[in-house]
Amino acid sequence: MASSQAPAANAASAPKAQAAYGQRAGLPRHLQNILSLHDFEAAARKHLPRPLFGYVSGAAEDCVSLQANRDSFRQYGFSSRVMVDVSQRHQKVELFGQTWDSPFGVAPVGISAISAYRGDLVLAQTAAANRIPAIMSGTSLIPMEEVAKAAPSTWFQAYLPGDTTRIDGLIERIAAAGFGTLVITVDIPVWANRENNVRTGFSMPLRPSLRLAYDGIIRPRWMLGTMLRTLINHGMPHFENSFATRGAPLLSGTAIRDTTGRDHLNWKHIERIRQRWQGNLIIKGILNEDDAVMATDIGAQGIVVSNHGGRQLDGVVAPLQMLPYVVDRVGHRTAVMMDSGIRRGSDVLKAVALGARMVFLGRPFMYAAAVGGAQGVHHAITLLRDEVDRNMAMLGATSMAEITRDCLRATRA
Repeated sequence: MASSQAPAANAASAPKAQAAYGQRAGLPRHLQNILSLHDFEAAARKHLPRPLFGYVSGAAEDCVSLQANRDSFRQYGFSSRVMVDVSQRHQKVELFGQTWDSPFGVAPVGISAISAYRGDLVLAQTAAANRIPAIMSGTSLIPMEEVAKAAPSTWFQAYLPGDTTRIDGLIERIAAAGFGTLVITVDIPVWANRENNVRTGFSMPLRPSLRLAYDGIIRPRWMLGTMLRTLINHGMPHFENSFATRGAPLLSGTAIRDTTGRDHLNWKHIERIRQRWQGNLIIKGILNEDDAVMATDIGAQGIVVSNHGGRQLDGVVAPLQMLPYVVDRVGHRTAVMMDSGIRRGSDVLKAVALGARMVFLGRPFMYAAAVGGAQGVHHAITLLRDEVDRNMAMLGATSMAEITRDCLRATRA
């Protein structure tokens, strides 16, 4: 009986394997040797000017939380099941009334349009084409209205203005643009101590310098394909989406002023937004069970357990460690999601097993957009999707509903 069933299983799985190899063979030369999301980081280091790469890759202070995010996934190992018919497996998930093709999406990354040409549009449109969610950053350089029109399934992430009189106008603009899901990031009361930005020469606003000019000259693909192309076709980039009106130019000294003074914000501001906002509301930056309860009680349909990729408070707990505690408290009432540190399909599945309905990746997709544009982002999504698919098969799972805590074992205290 076993031998008679084997050909059917092989036939069902063969197209997936062939598609993966065929997709790689059809890639442009500079993407063919990129076999994992880690490879995109190495390629982006060579492609981007040192200040820009340092901004995207860096974290706060000693990068303890940045490393802890990755280490947290090593604290769990899989307990796989064998001899299970997984020929009909799929990784679709349902969230907020929509079915997505995979349990991962694109996290918001600021000023992405100077790392990749039209980066916000590239990320949003490629995610939509692959039927995964993308979150547009509030510190983006392309007007939100353009992205919402080009990729209507995109979510919008906002940093609340420190001047609270400007909050209502921003919320009204997001709604008028057509976004159905609003993500409010709440873990930036003050600017983080990102010493790496100083060391790599990144500043906000960007300041022209001989070092920046030299970095651009020795990286002509970025200089010609992103920076000069942007200036010629669209003029000087502005912070387009911080307020109801256009924000400061990228090179303006007022850019830093516009993003400070948030230390007085509190849950009452979220309550007011919940009363005015008619769409889905997600609170991003939760690392405490009581905060998760507060957000849920206010009426948030989702929360993102996140430490901002290690970019804010160094030494804070890794989101994967907090995830099961948050899920146990509010997972029956709201959609619990997670970001920070995810680089492999196995990471995605470990987070799902601990209760995440969806996970998000920022840096890897930003690197992919910088190195390869839409083709790069599509390749990154395909690599991660194929890893999830293979790992599901080897776990003996046919759907995300079967990826539970029973699939995991603690590997160290």
